Amino acid sequence: MNEQQPKQSILELAGKIRLLALDVDGVLTDGRLYFGNSGDELKSFSTLDGQGIKLLQDNGVAVALITARSSDLLERRAANLGIRHLVQGCHDKLTALTGLQQQLSISMAETAYIGDDLPDLACIRRAGLGITVPNGHASVKDHASYITNNQGGAGAVREVCDWILKGRGLYDAVIDSWM
Repeated sequence: MNEQQPKQSILELAGKIRLLALDVDGVLTDGRLYFGNSGDELKSFSTLDGQGIKLLQDNGVAVALITARSSDLLERRAANLGIRHLVQGCHDKLTALTGLQQQLSISMAETAYIGDDLPDLACIRRAGLGITVPNGHASVKDHASYITNNQGGAGAVREVCDWILKGRGLYDAVIDSWM
C-alpha cells in the first residue's frame, strides 16, 4: 500500500479535535456541479464519507458544513447524516466558523477544517488542523497542515474522520464494534 500515513504530530492534533468543519463542493463532492434541463442541481456524495461523519458524531465530535452555495439537496444530505450545523450561502467562512465555535464553546485548537479553494484558506490557516484534498487549489495546499490521500468526494472526509478517531484512541473500539 502506497498511501501516505499521517505523521504522529497530525494524530496528536487530531486527538484534540471536537469540531470537524467541512466545505462541501470539492470536499464532500468531487467539485463538479451537475444541472438537469429543468434546472435541478445534482451532486454525488461518498457513502464512506457519510459513515465517517456518523462515527465521529456518535463519538462526541461535532460536524459542520460551511458552504458558499445553497441547495435543498445539501439540506437533505445533512439531515440524512444527522449534521445539525449547516451554514449555506456563506461567503465569509471564517466568521461562520468562529461563530459556531463560540456557540459550541470549542477553540480553534480543537477544530479541524477541510477545504479546497480560496474561500476556505482563512479557516485552514487558523484551525488547529487545517486540511485540504489532492484536487484542491495549489495555494490552499501551500497552507494546509495536511493533504489527504483521497480526493474530495472520494473518501477524503472519511480519511480525516479515521485520523480523529485514531488520535482520540477510539478507532480500534469503533472497528471492533462492527465485528
